[in-house]
Amino acid sequence: MRGMFTAGVLDTFMDEEIKVDGIIGVSAGALFGPNYFSNQKGRALRYNKRFCKDYRYMSLWSYIFSGNLVNRQFAFYDVTLKYDLFDNETFMKNNTGYYVTAPNIETGEAEYLKMKDIVKEMEMLRATSAIPFVSKIVEIDGKKYLDGGIADSIPVLKCKEMGYDKVIVILTRPLEYRKKPYHNALIKLMSLKYKKYPNFINNLKNRYQMYNDTVEKIVEMEKNGEIFVVRPSEPINVKVIERKQENLQAVYDLGVKDCKAIISSLRSYLSV
Repeated sequence: MRGMFTAGVLDTFMDEEIKVDGIIGVSAGALFGPNYFSNQKGRALRYNKRFCKDYRYMSLWSYIFSGNLVNRQFAFYDVTLKYDLFDNETFMKNNTGYYVTAPNIETGEAEYLKMKDIVKEMEMLRATSAIPFVSKIVEIDGKKYLDGGIADSIPVLKCKEMGYDKVIVILTRPLEYRKKPYHNALIKLMSLKYKKYPNFINNLKNRYQMYNDTVEKIVEMEKNGEIFVVRPSEPINVKVIERKQENLQAVYDLGVKDCKAIISSLRSYLSV
């Protein structure tokens, strides 16, 4: 739910008419990013506030009966196609390149799946946002995926590799944040749960170091003017399953506030 910060930033981009040629989303960022190309300001905040207390959306009930903490049918399909309609037609018209990061758990490599049609390719969004232990492995075209943040949490180098000369990085952690290693007991549990996928286990064990190395690289690139970073000005205190609407609103509002504070600098970066 830290992704509500990203939703606030992207909605501010819409207000300020900040246009981009492509997006690579990871996990929750990938879930909320399509609303930028569909021009649906406020949608991510609206449906999350509406359903945050609904057991059909995210709950232990969903995990027990479906194997997914975030319910596949309700959270992805019903919300999108019934309760808060996603404007897929506008998305497809405006989409100049929408990608989601999804680790192939058999190879351990991050794959960047290009989405052209949200409705037809919904499983790609599930692949990047499926949380280990509380989500089923998502299979697409015979490949198995789980949690976009495991192999490439912040795909800034991939953006550069793809040829984007101006890169805006939206983070949901403040400047000083660094990840710590998983506890040994958790690593043992991971190794047991995913023993068929040694490359994935290796990524899980080393995720903290890969993340921290990327953050250091981002700090360096930011200082050199190679990229522009939008990050929260304060720590975001919100639960993975957040039931309080006011907490979701507060994270969203922080995204709006922090984005407005840097909008002038962002315009200068993009104009050079």
